Amino acid sequence: MESAELRELLTPEAVALLDSLPAYTSNTDVLKMVAQLRKEGNSPSLVATVLTQAKLRSKAATKFGDFANRMLFTEAGLEQATRLPVAALHASRYVRAGLTSVADLGCGIGADALAFAGAGLRVLAVDADEVTAAITTYNLAPFPEAQVHHCLAEDADLSGVESVYLDPARRTAGHSNTNRLARSEDYTPSLDFAFGLAEKLPTGIKLGPGFDRELIPDNCEAQWISVGGDVVEVGLWFGPLAREGITRAALILHADGMHELTAVADSADAEVGELDSYLYEPDGAVIRARLIGDLARTLGTHMLDEHIAYMSSNTEVHSPFATCFEVVQEFALDVKVLAKELKARGIGTLEIKKRGVDIDPAEFRKKLGLTGKNSATLFLTRLGERRVAILAQRVTPSI
Repeated sequence: MESAELRELLTPEAVALLDSLPAYTSNTDVLKMVAQLRKEGNSPSLVATVLTQAKLRSKAATKFGDFANRMLFTEAGLEQATRLPVAALHASRYVRAGLTSVADLGCGIGADALAFAGAGLRVLAVDADEVTAAITTYNLAPFPEAQVHHCLAEDADLSGVESVYLDPARRTAGHSNTNRLARSEDYTPSLDFAFGLAEKLPTGIKLGPGFDRELIPDNCEAQWISVGGDVVEVGLWFGPLAREGITRAALILHADGMHELTAVADSADAEVGELDSYLYEPDGAVIRARLIGDLARTLGTHMLDEHIAYMSSNTEVHSPFATCFEVVQEFALDVKVLAKELKARGIGTLEIKKRGVDIDPAEFRKKLGLTGKNSATLFLTRLGERRVAILAQRVTPSI
């Protein structure tokens, strides 16, 4: 979104037009809607702008629910925004710590700032991009005590706040079609700046789930969060925002609620054993937090390889931290053998998972020539020095 487009959008007439549009869905007849809006006397640029926002609002519902219907977005801002339930968890840390104000440095479109303000915190939201800062101002309008400043995080006046929250930019600049930055030293603001603030003020830092663990300071709590099986972030929490005695945590958000594993440090690996009747795949947050050993011991399972995150046992166990599969058969990892076996079993729908082997699942699938009405899961992995394929069926917990 360019500045001219934003200026056109931030008018009472444009906002009213946007709010009057029907919900945007995959079945929306865009050409018909464009024709109708033009017939009503709206300019081509305004029509394009409001329809883009309508589409983004529809897409944003997965992160913001009904709140999306009164917000404005950029494409990149929405992609990088914290999901509202996760942002609420961030805000709860500040409330529990007895803090009353927070500076959200690198606020983006204001997802976390909204949660902070909604929790009763006084918020200073800061973003270096002028368009993004203006959109955040709109999104925070219901909270008169929330302020938005357009400036670099490093230049923000923090004299009036008790704590900070940072979401360093981990993608190239822009409002759409941005690229992920591979090197942490290219983040803005820099990690050195963020870690320096953590030495002075209660600080939370949101980073990508694959952040280099070697760069995590010893004096913080690192919490990986998974939403519906998708690991969305690792949060580093300093000072009173960190929980006592916890440096590693895996938080799982499912439709049935919230579950968490915590530890004072990375857990020691569990013992390694043979493939038994059931195979377990830990949630990605558990893997990232390196709590597989603790989980295995809790479930009474063993690891299949000290370097691979699959577990096994002869007992069916269900846990929010791992998915259970019943093993059908183990094969050598040979595409011709597998194609023959899958055809004989009538398996036409196949979920392919892999760990510890250099295989492109999409390319591997093409070679299998799948046909049939049955479905299954295929694990491509290693057991010691052996490359194996494990055919399995998901086990659904009985209600």
